[in-house]
Amino acid sequence: MTRRTAAVISSALLLSLSLGAVAAAPPVTGDTATHPAGRTAMNVVDGIERSAHALRTTDPRGSLKDLRALGRMVGDAEVVGLGEATHGSRDFFRMKHRVLRYLVEEKGFRAFSLELPWSSGVRVNEYVLYGRGDLDRIAREEFQGSYRIWNNADYLSLIEWMRAHNRHHPTDPVQFVGNDMGYAGPELYRRVTDHVAHAHPHLRARVTALYDGLAPATDAATYLERYLELPLTEREKCAERTREVLALLRKQPSVPGTSGQEHVRVVQHARAIHQMAKGYSYDITDEAQVTEMMRYRDRVMAENVAWWHSHTGDRILLSAHNTHVSYDAFDPRYPKTQGAVLRDSLGGEYVSIGFSFHSGAFKAFGTDDNVIRTHRVDAARPGSNEHTLDRARQRDFILDMRTAPRLVRTWLAEPRPTWNIGAGWPDPTEYRVALGEAHDVLIHLNEVEATTYLGSS
Repeated sequence: MTRRTAAVISSALLLSLSLGAVAAAPPVTGDTATHPAGRTAMNVVDGIERSAHALRTTDPRGSLKDLRALGRMVGDAEVVGLGEATHGSRDFFRMKHRVLRYLVEEKGFRAFSLELPWSSGVRVNEYVLYGRGDLDRIAREEFQGSYRIWNNADYLSLIEWMRAHNRHHPTDPVQFVGNDMGYAGPELYRRVTDHVAHAHPHLRARVTALYDGLAPATDAATYLERYLELPLTEREKCAERTREVLALLRKQPSVPGTSGQEHVRVVQHARAIHQMAKGYSYDITDEAQVTEMMRYRDRVMAENVAWWHSHTGDRILLSAHNTHVSYDAFDPRYPKTQGAVLRDSLGGEYVSIGFSFHSGAFKAFGTDDNVIRTHRVDAARPGSNEHTLDRARQRDFILDMRTAPRLVRTWLAEPRPTWNIGAGWPDPTEYRVALGEAHDVLIHLNEVEATTYLGSS
């Protein structure tokens, strides 16, 4: 496999490059309904207008009063999944910043979890908590390969807000959590081996041998490209080695002079290392195996979020694409989503919020050359979900789809073409989404603009 092929496969696997656009659709048929007796019922658009709560802005600064309705929708949820309809629109990211501010200041949330490797999250969290390092440098070094889409002005602004919040609240901080499996940085290997040397010296030689040659010695993007070039049998052997380290550590008790919490955290670091190796032990040349890899990836992301909640007690805002935070696997390449796994484990303590938009711009990788550019799509076509949503008088709004009028809920339960743009563009695939089956709450924006990308293309 060439480096070029490996890079493209890496992008497709890690950030769902195949997530695409809405295609041409037939004329809308679900905007009105009729009672059995023949009387014309309330128009769907009227029902949306009556139950929607207008948003004043996506700007994260200033008043958050218009988010009080969202607070009531969130209720007592412990984890809130907040999606995005593209991976590169500033308005989704700025709205996430607003929602994070509100949930931290008004609802007691204390963690923000991103579709980013666990090891990268560890490094960002040390900046957020203690100001360690330079954020621009951390972003350049950690947001690489497919993850470089996160190196944008809006996400860095969100992280800087977290750091500022923690400077003023050092005893009650907000933490940053990466939950993805796409990369395991050298600091994770160091943390595991240092802990073993100190707490379990009898395992030192074995763990060192098992990890030999696995830790990255190059930048993240180069490491991932080269890793995917390894023969499948070699990647399978790597996964066996990381699995053995994890199994050894799980069996060890805490020892005098170390805290139980430290041991638990190190086991999680070893788990994250194994998650990457296990994820890349699938045969990426086999379509069925890639589908299974995606099932594994969403499960891993959910389990890492659940681990953080279980071991810290933090209420968490989870940020990912609509596809991952949803309940409904409307894309067959993602047979069970992160949101579905979290619902299984947390029940009603997980709430899913999706985004939709009518038209606008976004940054995305070129599906033919992997170069990040700005792209723009015109107004959603008749027959799509967004075409009907945008007919409401509110320009931007929040809609609790669980409590909307029955006619609206019936309309929301039907799959329709929907903007569903991932990290790659163009994509001719038409995605049909039943919004009410995918999420609990919807945030609809009339128009979005592209984020400001800060990395190299």
